Amino acid sequence: MPVEITWWGHATCTVEDANTRVLTDPLFARRLAHLRRRRGAVPPAEARRADLALVSHLHADHLHLPSLAGLARGTRLLVPRGAPRAVPGLRRLRHLRITEVAPGDLIRAGDLLVRVVPARHDGRRLPVGPQRSPALGYVVEGEARTYFAGDTGLFDAMAERVGPVDVALLPVGGWGPYLGDGHLDAGRAARALARLAPRAAVPVHYGTYWPIGMDAVRPHEFHAPGDEFVRLAAAAAPQVAVHRLGHGESVRLEVAR
Repeated sequence: MPVEITWWGHATCTVEDANTRVLTDPLFARRLAHLRRRRGAVPPAEARRADLALVSHLHADHLHLPSLAGLARGTRLLVPRGAPRAVPGLRRLRHLRITEVAPGDLIRAGDLLVRVVPARHDGRRLPVGPQRSPALGYVVEGEARTYFAGDTGLFDAMAERVGPVDVALLPVGGWGPYLGDGHLDAGRAARALARLAPRAAVPVHYGTYWPIGMDAVRPHEFHAPGDEFVRLAAAAAPQVAVHRLGHGESVRLEVAR
């Protein structure tokens, strides 16, 4: 059975594998603080349907309480260890089954095994939150091994800590004209792809949100990262099939091990 990946925008994807729906970093807002959704419609109700949801870190564009509140009763939610203490609003989401996790944890969800892996990123609840929770990535193992990187920079042991994967969902941009330390841009994402050597990759975390009033400021950094990643990945990891999806588009991948 193939794995199916749908990109809803930003870091939000649905991974369908082994008859289980996994949702990554749910964000269904038209506007978030100073950010406005500039490309792609707000995802439909279908996007909110999941058996398992994964939160990579505590930043509000990844742990978005209103979007999590819209998930169905009984949905299982994995969050970084310490998240309910750092973000008290999580404790009010009593309709969800929340599990705190840290790198090295293994979680069973139906016929899937989810491996929790490290990320190189500031995991605090900004702007003033204490450093109590790690930033995470996840490897969803079923018919395929799908790596959701969350937000991360390159780190020396990335391939070793993530392990062998078949599909990589990699961030390639951001929501503003500057990407600080602990992020992947298109070039660094292509280098990560070369290290991880999956069979296929999907670029995410670009081309969705942009600060209000900055529409004319370095617009190439909003529009270009996906195409730039495709170009650079072809040189750095030519054996990897890169699928640049539009908002709401899906790809079905046959993975033979």
